[in-house]
Amino acid sequence: MALVVATSALRAVEFVGMPEARIPLAQAAIYVALAPKSNASYRAIEAALEDVKTEETMEVPDHLKDSSYPGAKKLGHGEGYKYPHAYGGQVEQEYLPQKKKYYSP
Repeated sequence: MALVVATSALRAVEFVGMPEARIPLAQAAIYVALAPKSNASYRAIEAALEDVKTEETMEVPDHLKDSSYPGAKKLGHGEGYKYPHAYGGQVEQEYLPQKKKYYSP
């Protein structure tokens, strides 16, 4: 949300201009300063990129493969897929073949 607030402050500066824009700029600066900080997303993307560089390409699990074309069902594509929104937005399901976990809050 801090990025949304900061971007909105930038837009306010563009539309309103200074000196009036000092108010949304100050509000955005305080919001961002007080927002919880984490480098978990940074660590996750760095670890994933390192795996892309150093590891072999992983096979996509069958339940995640496209099942909308003729013959896909015979190959097992899409079988066992759990639509997260049908489970309240989150579901336990294997997305990475080697059960890797990149994001740790």
